[in-house]
Amino acid sequence: MHIVRFVSPLTDAPAVGVDDGEHVVELAGVTTVGELLRLPAADLRERCSAADGARHPSAAVRRLAPVDGLMEVWAAGVTYRRSREARVVESERSADVYELVYDAERPELFFKSVAWKVSGDGGRISVRADSEIDVPEPELGLVLNAAGEIAGYTVVDDVSSRSIEGVNPLYLPQAKIYLGGCAVGPAIRPAWEVPDPYALEITLTIVRAGETVWDGKASTSELNRRLDDLAAYLFRADDFPDGVILATGTSLVPDLPFTLADGDTVTIGIDEIGTLTTTVVRGLAAMR
Repeated sequence: MHIVRFVSPLTDAPAVGVDDGEHVVELAGVTTVGELLRLPAADLRERCSAADGARHPSAAVRRLAPVDGLMEVWAAGVTYRRSREARVVESERSADVYELVYDAERPELFFKSVAWKVSGDGGRISVRADSEIDVPEPELGLVLNAAGEIAGYTVVDDVSSRSIEGVNPLYLPQAKIYLGGCAVGPAIRPAWEVPDPYALEITLTIVRAGETVWDGKASTSELNRRLDDLAAYLFRADDFPDGVILATGTSLVPDLPFTLADGDTVTIGIDEIGTLTTTVVRGLAAMR
């Protein structure tokens, strides 16, 4: 089962439902993912199991990014050894901050996107026009309800400017937060259907002009943090009434000087969760 946000063929408006691979069943009375994430995890599971709305063939619905309302996307950084190594290499003057945070008790957490800026499966991601080196960052996303419980998982692309962040860590917001810098989808896999989130293979493929120019794979078994610990830190001093998605970091970082280019196709797959495919554009104007 997957929880999906999609355009209802009946109303031509966004709807929420559950997809069993053959049919999407609308959740009657639920219009946003945020409404579901206001529920305790046990109630959310019961609500999804009792889906009783209109049924549509899975192949006939257009899926939307599973982020809406007051939801936000946040991210954790330097949670894999490969990420730590890549940040040290790209940083010109402050490599030690990445070394220190990898083993620190407190994780690095940063804001990534509001709901309306998030791209979905089949959509576009952007690289900044003022950046020379830009990469996708494939990440397992925790879907957290309003109480901070892990209600599900999704795929997140934390698109990043390595050249901007590498100059100074204080430029992190400019390297990470901009229109087209975040993609999520294609759906939410309920937490109760994923027996071991620490044993999921993650793959990344980048295709340019019909040819694969970079691919790789990793596993969440390499994660240096506990998922519930990351969630707990995020909720220590903040409130998310419609829930939140927390990307948990990446271990798939292309070696320098690789960079994304206009027209690239980026495909991220996570076992048991789904596959997120987007197309790269360059600059703000291309996202409007």
